[in-house]
Amino acid sequence: MSADNKAPALVLVHGGPGGQAQVGYFALTQALVNHGYVVYDINNRGSSGYGKTFFAMDDRKHGEADLADVVASKAMLVATGYVDPERIGIIGGSYGGYMVLAALTLQPDAFKVGVDLFGISNWSRTLSSIPTWWGSARDALYAELGDPKTDAERLRRISPLFHAEQIKAPLRVLQGANDPRVLQVESDEIVAAAKKNGVPVEYIVFPDEGHGFVKKDNEIKGYGAVIAFLDKYLKSKASTNTE
Repeated sequence: MSADNKAPALVLVHGGPGGQAQVGYFALTQALVNHGYVVYDINNRGSSGYGKTFFAMDDRKHGEADLADVVASKAMLVATGYVDPERIGIIGGSYGGYMVLAALTLQPDAFKVGVDLFGISNWSRTLSSIPTWWGSARDALYAELGDPKTDAERLRRISPLFHAEQIKAPLRVLQGANDPRVLQVESDEIVAAAKKNGVPVEYIVFPDEGHGFVKKDNEIKGYGAVIAFLDKYLKSKASTNTE
């Protein structure tokens, strides 16, 4: 990587909402860097660790304020002089996976590829599926994201599934069949909808995983598939969408 040989890059969005990107080892990030990708692990508005005001800046603004930060980060990457502006993708898991899908549907020209790891595609369904015994945790999510009974219109507006016809970037999805937080149907439906657009869509369901991948063999298979996908559609400049 140099100013004369610019690298492909990925904006990595953490889980949450309200999670935080921190310095530490993450197998997928390390694998991506080892294969020549620049990875920017973003703390967009709404992330933890920057005080209460910053944490609340995306309340009832998901898919809007937070997504704006993620898209704006492309300019920072390009300004380094080492990143190819035509080869920037987005990757994330859980809430970060939602941000991938939001980018591909609500800002369809922003990123060349998307890698969604068990992300939410339909907020109304996901929030409605939270069991009552979650108690205060469910109340906090409703306060931050919206109550599916009273905020249905806004939740539909920010849910990628209802804008899937806008997807034109290649999409890779990984999902655990036993995920209690992000149900498999969230990935099944966005994959089916994206395929109708004629764009490259690759999908793996792990029958023995839940919310995240904890088995080493599955990590090797899943992360290997992610790298193969990126090598084909991002590193090679073979992406089907153009700006």
